[in-house]
Amino acid sequence: MRYTQATLNKIEQVLDDASYIVRYERGTFQSGYCILEQKKVVVLNKFLPLEGRINTLVDIIPQLKVNPIDLSPDSGKTYTEIMEKFRLAQENEPGEN
Repeated sequence: MRYTQATLNKIEQVLDDASYIVRYERGTFQSGYCILEQKKVVVLNKFLPLEGRINTLVDIIPQLKVNPIDLSPDSGKTYTEIMEKFRLAQENEPGEN
């Protein structure tokens, strides 16, 4: 995944299609983000650089309740790429097997 504004926009569109609101705020987030699941709001530290924003959103998406049926074809493709990356990371974690 490339670290460009276009990539960030695609990832944000996945969340938008899934009815999540992405906000960039100042705060003391230990992990750089906060998820308000009941309100479907994802809050990221506004001081994260572009690469940090992309990596954080990619880490967050597998934790969210996203229905792939609700996504546009482009967002569905991005979502599938993110979930595949997550699945591969899970398979390659040390201590498994």
